[in-house]
Amino acid sequence: MKILIAEDEESLVKVFREKFEREKFTVEFVMSGDLVLPAAKKFMPDIILLDIILPKKTGLVILKELKAEPDVKQIPVIMISNLDGDEQIKESIRLGAIDYLVKSQHPINELVEKVNNALVHIS
Repeated sequence: MKILIAEDEESLVKVFREKFEREKFTVEFVMSGDLVLPAAKKFMPDIILLDIILPKKTGLVILKELKAEPDVKQIPVIMISNLDGDEQIKESIRLGAIDYLVKSQHPINELVEKVNNALVHIS
């Protein structure tokens, strides 16, 4: 399975890479919002983890772009953020995200479990 992770916190990038690679995922990272759509088109992941706060473009803008692009609109997106406001959550789901996880409230194991469950349901 292939996962694209858009995250700009280097410490989290390292943790995510180790954990998902241990779970046998092929992992691709981008650390800037403007790189997500080109990376998704090139890498064609099975799922995308998308941070709300990224340099250059926000996660919500990126989510709109992904869902408007025929080549990648079917790829499930899970939003990840430290923001837990209802508005961001509702807007993310409205725009097509399949889930929204607050990083500080969900340990990495739970995140991996959510990704695996999402992939089982779409296969």
